[in-house]
Amino acid sequence: CADVTGVQTCALPISRQTILVAKSMGPAELLDYDLKKIKGIILEEGSQTMHMVIVTRSMNIPLICGIKNTVQIFSDGDLVALDATGGNVYLNPSDDTLDSLSDQTNRQRRLKAKYAAMRDLPAVTQDGVKISLNMNAGLSHDLVMDGGFSFDGIGLYRTELPFMLTESLPNVKTQTAIYKRAILEAKEKPVVFRTLDIGSDKVLPYFERQTEENPAMGWRSIRMTLDRRALLRNQLSAFLKAAAGRDLYVMFPMISSVREFQEAKKTLLMEMEQESNRGGKLPKAVKIGTMLEVPSLIFQLDDLLKEVDFVSIGTNDLMQFMFAADRGNPNIWNRYDPLMPAFLKVLKTVNDKCLAA
Repeated sequence: CADVTGVQTCALPISRQTILVAKSMGPAELLDYDLKKIKGIILEEGSQTMHMVIVTRSMNIPLICGIKNTVQIFSDGDLVALDATGGNVYLNPSDDTLDSLSDQTNRQRRLKAKYAAMRDLPAVTQDGVKISLNMNAGLSHDLVMDGGFSFDGIGLYRTELPFMLTESLPNVKTQTAIYKRAILEAKEKPVVFRTLDIGSDKVLPYFERQTEENPAMGWRSIRMTLDRRALLRNQLSAFLKAAAGRDLYVMFPMISSVREFQEAKKTLLMEMEQESNRGGKLPKAVKIGTMLEVPSLIFQLDDLLKEVDFVSIGTNDLMQFMFAADRGNPNIWNRYDPLMPAFLKVLKTVNDKCLAA
């Protein structure tokens, strides 16, 4: 058994270095395996921006998705080589191919060593603009602050990942231990906790799965937790207990209206009042923000900015909704371009309004 983000998980036995091949897979299924022996993953379904890619990248596990008929092509025991940088899969590769891939791996190691040597340099652009680097986290692998990364804090702590690793809903005590561990391992640097962002392709094994035509725009995230208010209140209570005497940053995902944000914020303030009435120690300061992922929120910014302490742009979801391009569909991933002028204008609009506020 392994301790992942404060949750005990037991790995399925794997006798040797392995490349997993599957039609589809989510983060929770991946964590069923001994991650030390997983050297790569090949999936038939999915795209470069799905959540599985984000999780495996944080674990340094190469992944290629959108390879048709993968399950039929490969068999247990096949020799497979994976070049996730180039997007190539080799079945029973020749010695020349293996030598070439080995050279490529060595080049990547040298490049990583070069980056590691620069880790403590200040983050400043060539024209002198200082950048605050904040990482995404949600697994204990992410929270090793001295393991080759240097950053100013955790800008997004994905709280749903620990929920996806257990067979039952974590109670307040369990959640408190998870969040407190994240705060302590961040070593006084800020940690922004996002409330549960479940639904769509992030399914909890103990929740009845909803059948929806378009789950990415369906009953998910803050919509689910506002409807199941006890779920949200328990998590907010755990945040408050974990951050007692420290600064707490909470942000709500998938907010589509100011009224929705106000309802979520009111729930947090209510939990603060209850914690105080119970004699509990409150955080030193509480900052409440929102993710901006739904385009409708862009047109409510003037009113929204009167309510929030900060705004965090969720680029993947915001892009898929703006361009009507499903982020999990491999047939259209090449139409999913973050440098499109329309998207850059949105970023500038949000940035300008936030700075003015």
